[in-house]
Amino acid sequence: MGQQGPYGAQKLVGARGSAQPLIHLDTSFLLRALAHGSREDRRLRAWLKGREPLGMSSISWAEFLCGPVGAEEIALAGRIIADPAAFLSTDAVLTARLFNQTGRRRGSLTDCMIAATAIRIDASLATANPGDFQRFAPAGLQIVAE
Repeated sequence: MGQQGPYGAQKLVGARGSAQPLIHLDTSFLLRALAHGSREDRRLRAWLKGREPLGMSSISWAEFLCGPVGAEEIALAGRIIADPAAFLSTDAVLTARLFNQTGRRRGSLTDCMIAATAIRIDASLATANPGDFQRFAPAGLQIVAE
């Protein structure tokens, strides 16, 4: 375990075992990356080629599985994201703080959960909807720049 972040969640120190930053994929990014030739597809292929460490929260994974995706897309995504990061009780605490401090917006709880998981493990978030996550930057969320 490690130090406490600005919103009370424990951050894992040295969890990655390397100096290379971890990139968490949001549902929107992964869905668009499945469209051959899309900007997200090109970005994902470059990361894979460069052996960038990639991950995804179990919350984003559940959203992804809700579709619209077929068995082939699920199998492909499963090869890219071997083991999604679990949502922990410390993530729940940070989620509640993010939700309350950013206006308790209808439909934003899932985004708060995704952000909390990324913040805990100190991962940058790759998303096709950066505007949905910018409000979490003061809490330590880093969004992958285009």
